[in-house]
This record gives sequence, structure tokens and C-alpha cells, in this order.
Amino acid sequence: MLTSGRVRVMARQNDRPDLLVALRGSGDLVGELTADPTGVRTASVVAIDHCTAGRLPFPAFRRILAAHDRQEAFTDYMVSKLSQTVPFHVQLAQFSPTQRLARLLLEIVALADPGTADPSRVPLPQETIAHALHLSRSTVAKEIAALRVEGVLAPGPRLRVLDRRQLAILAVDHPL
Repeated sequence: MLTSGRVRVMARQNDRPDLLVALRGSGDLVGELTADPTGVRTASVVAIDHCTAGRLPFPAFRRILAAHDRQEAFTDYMVSKLSQTVPFHVQLAQFSPTQRLARLLLEIVALADPGTADPSRVPLPQETIAHALHLSRSTVAKEIAALRVEGVLAPGPRLRVLDRRQLAILAVDHPL
């Protein structure tokens, strides 16, 4: 149970780099979803920034759900979160590098806790962003430079979103 901070969920792939499948923030549940708790993990949860989380073994969690008649609400929550993983796969195939980057930056900024010192800051290095979007580091660097020239991102070594509105426009409407 993530109570503060942001994480990325990375799916394990046999001989290929892990694939970013989701971003999560405060209030989200993260962990392994499996019928066989002794099996191999299919994903890893990696902190983007400082996080606080609570741990509850699934049998205890299941008892709490039953005691408060919340099984259906939990199922709805899980379906909702699982359906959010689809856009990451779609964007890799159908969106331009600018759209992919804009969408990722928007989601990371949106997940920042209200008390975060600088919620517009994106605490990921370009290499991690490139890997997450299946782009080369040079492509990501070029895209970031262009966004800085347009005033969408702040200048300097750290990634910081200045114009969310323009970033949202680029996330939707940018030709291949």
C-alpha cells in the first residue's frame, strides 16, 4: 500500500530489458498478483522518488476485505489498474517519440504527492526514460531539448515541466 511517493512497475521479460507497464502513486496498491505465491515474480516495483508504503500479507488483506464486504470494490480497483497498463503498450506502437515522452512526463507529474517540494520535477534520468519508452537515449535527449526550446520544460540539468497545458497538447496531437 503506497502511502506516499511514486513508483514504476516493470514487467519481467526473458532475455530482454524489463518493460514499463505502469506508474503508480499515493493510495495505490502494488505487489505481485499470482495464483501461486511460490512462483516467479512477473514484475518489479521500482521507486521513482522517496516512498512510504505499508505491507500486508494477502491472507490478512483478504480477511479485511471480507470483514468489510469490499471484495467487489477490490476487484473493480484491480480491473481498473490492470486496464491502465494497456496504454503503455499502445503508445509504444502507435505514438511518436514526442507523444510518448509527453504522456510519460504528464503522468509522472500528475502522480506527485500534494506535499512534494517540486511536483513539476521529473525525478528520472534520461536513460531510464529512454528505456521505459523503448527509445534511444539520443532520441530522448533530442526531444527534451526541443521541449526546452518550446518552453514546455525548464532549462538545466533536471527535468521540470513548466507548461502542462502545452505538454498535454503534444501528448495528443503530434504527427509521426
